[in-house]
Amino acid sequence: MSEEPRPSDPGDEEFREMLRQFLAGGGELDPAKLASAAGLPSDPELLNRLIGQLQQALQNSADGIDWNVGVEQATQLATRSSVVSTPGERSALEQALHVAALWLDEATEITSLTAEPALLSRTEWVKRTMPVWSQLAAPVADSIATALTQVLDDEGMGDTPGMEGVAQSAGRIMRNVGGTLFAMQLGQVVGRLSTEVVSGGDVGIPLLDGETTQAALVTQNVHEFGRGLDIPDDQVALYLAVRELAHARLFRHAKWLRLHLLTQIAEFSRGVRIDTERLQELAADFDPANPEELRDAMTSGALIPPKSPEQQAALGRLETMLALIEGWVDVVTLQATSRLPRADALAETMRRRRATGGPAESAFSTLVGLELRPRRLREAAAMWQSVTDAVGSEGRDALWAHPDILPGSQDIDDPSFLVTRLTGGLGEQDDDVDRALEELLGDEGERPTE
Repeated sequence: MSEEPRPSDPGDEEFREMLRQFLAGGGELDPAKLASAAGLPSDPELLNRLIGQLQQALQNSADGIDWNVGVEQATQLATRSSVVSTPGERSALEQALHVAALWLDEATEITSLTAEPALLSRTEWVKRTMPVWSQLAAPVADSIATALTQVLDDEGMGDTPGMEGVAQSAGRIMRNVGGTLFAMQLGQVVGRLSTEVVSGGDVGIPLLDGETTQAALVTQNVHEFGRGLDIPDDQVALYLAVRELAHARLFRHAKWLRLHLLTQIAEFSRGVRIDTERLQELAADFDPANPEELRDAMTSGALIPPKSPEQQAALGRLETMLALIEGWVDVVTLQATSRLPRADALAETMRRRRATGGPAESAFSTLVGLELRPRRLREAAAMWQSVTDAVGSEGRDALWAHPDILPGSQDIDDPSFLVTRLTGGLGEQDDDVDRALEELLGDEGERPTE
């Protein structure tokens, strides 16, 4: 039984006619309506700036996503809530970073950084981390832009009388518009994240470039982190400084780690596909006067269908790596802050915070379909502690020399075999490398040829 056609709404017809005229070169498309559909704030000054960016996207003949609109929006949101730190506050954080470096020297064999840690405002954090956020979100933005073009093709615009010559141009325009709307949403998320994060490595991934800026504290957020904890500010600052320096030292020491982690994220993101049927429904029902449904679909992740088996596997590998990183940082931080009176309370607060995430990080996970929170953080920390107890910090840190010798998911579940292997207690159960060497030196089995 076929469905009855939906009654035509005057607002729909007006919007569609405006789109037809614009694509044919005979009219203008009101970018304010598209900006509203993206869920932009109602502030006139910011909205006017973003409308200009969107208008530029509508008129852009190039095929690509301009992330400047996202950078601008994130910067504006961060600036409005940013407070300039006093010289005394900055001096206290600099002292905390200095002490944290000395404590870490006692807890890990990994050497100190080659660049001085930075003290950033919320605005500065946005500018230094936005390139990585854009890199993480680019595959999903491209999928949405491609899906919009596909929906336009499915509508048969090229078959419409009078529209044959503009179908290709329309596809490019819709692709640019879709990418720009997504960049606006990402800018909102990053702008809100700037009010939540306390450091460069707070979300677990390397957001800083690792060269000019290796470690950083967001001064305003460090001060706000300790509110309600009934812990002296200097202890809070020192604990957060140790965590940040430990995270930064790990990524500097394991030079392969940053690229490896970002590659895993890209592998997951490339598998993201957009639900074109849902997008077609939204396009058919779109009411310019009531854009909430389109905005909610973009921000709630409704356009991203359930993960494929390949994505689930990629996500599992990524979660394991994030858990290994965070678990190592937890153990090293615990060891380095052993003389800090309230270190245990701060460690539990951080673990709970890492497990739940803030509102802005939740918004990023729904927007991109990627959750950055390690699910097995406590188990990974317990594994690293077992390794530390067995072979010391030097043996523990040596496992970061190469991804092939790094512990895996099974080691997190049960570290006993890993500990036995590291302590040389395997007996006759030698690993493959040792057995191959014995065969080679003893002239047993097949010998490799050049």
